[in-house]
Amino acid sequence: MSVLHRLGHLQRAYPLAQLVALVVIFGYGAATLDGFDSRQSIYSMLVLAALLGIASAGQTLCILVGGIDFSIAAWIGFGAIMLVQLNGTRGWSFGLTFLLIAAIALVGGAAVGYICHRWRIDPLIVTLAMSAIVGGALLVWAKGFITGTPPTWLQRLTSPAGTTLGVRFPGIVAFWALLAVVLAVVLHRTTAGRRLYATGSNVRAADMALVRTRRVWMAVFATSALLAATTGILLGGFAGAADASLGQNYLWQGLTAVIVGGTAFGARGDYWRTVLGCLLLIVLGTIMVGKGYDTADQQILYGLLIFVVVFFYGRDRRLGDRV
Repeated sequence: MSVLHRLGHLQRAYPLAQLVALVVIFGYGAATLDGFDSRQSIYSMLVLAALLGIASAGQTLCILVGGIDFSIAAWIGFGAIMLVQLNGTRGWSFGLTFLLIAAIALVGGAAVGYICHRWRIDPLIVTLAMSAIVGGALLVWAKGFITGTPPTWLQRLTSPAGTTLGVRFPGIVAFWALLAVVLAVVLHRTTAGRRLYATGSNVRAADMALVRTRRVWMAVFATSALLAATTGILLGGFAGAADASLGQNYLWQGLTAVIVGGTAFGARGDYWRTVLGCLLLIVLGTIMVGKGYDTADQQILYGLLIFVVVFFYGRDRRLGDRV
C-alpha cells in the first residue's frame, strides 16, 4: 500500500486535513494580525462558531441520511421572531415560548421528512416549499412589525464576555460542546444512530433489514427544524433583536461547513467533522475581515473550498453503490 493510499484511508477515517488546516490558518492569523490570539478574540470566534455549529447540526444529519434541508434559514428566523414577539412583547414565559417554537418546528420538520420519503420527492423541493410557508406565515402573523427584545439572561448566554458556572467562558460555547458530545453518542453508540447510517447508506437495504426508514427521515428533518429554531432563539439573544432574514447566511455557511468538514451525502462523516468545518470557516473569515476582504470575497473562497473538497471526496463511490 502506497503512502498516498494510506493517507487517503486515514483521511476518510479521520478529518486530518481539516485539523491541520485549522492549526495552520490560526497560526497565520496569530502571526499577522494584532490581538488575533487574545482571549477576547478567541471567545468571539468560538461564539460565532457555536452559532454556526448549532445551525448546521441538523443539516449534517440530513446529509448523512441522503437529503438536504433548505428550510433552515426560515426556521432560524421563526425562532428569533417568535422569541421576541411572545417572550419580549406579549409577556409569555421563556419556557412556554420555547415549547411552542419546538412543537411547531418538530411538526413542520417531520412533515417534510414524511412527504420526501412517502412520495420520493427531492428534499430540496420540499424544504424550499416549507421555507416559503414558514417565512410567509411569519410575515402575516407579525404584520411586518417585529418588536420586543430577548431576555437579558439569553443575551449574557450568547455573549463572548459571558460566564459558565461562574467561570469566564461563553455559555453558548459550552452548550455547543454538550450538543456535539450528545450527537456523537447518538450517532456512534445508539441503535438510532446505526439506523440513520443504514438508511443513508442504502435505503432499500435498510428497508429489507426492517429499519423503518420513513421514521428515520421524519426524525432527522424534525431534529433539523428544531435545531434551526433553537439557533434562531440564540441568535435573537446574540443580536438583541429579530428579523426574518436573520438566518440567510447560516443556510449557505452551514452547508459549506458540513461539506468542508468532510461529511458527504449518504452516511459518510459525522458531526465532529462539521465542528471542525465551522471552526475553520470562522477562523478563516475572521482573518479575511482583518485583512480587509468583504463578504463577497468570503463567499468566493467558500465556493472554492467546496469545489476542492468535492473533488477529493467525490471520487469515492457512495456506500450505497458498493452494497
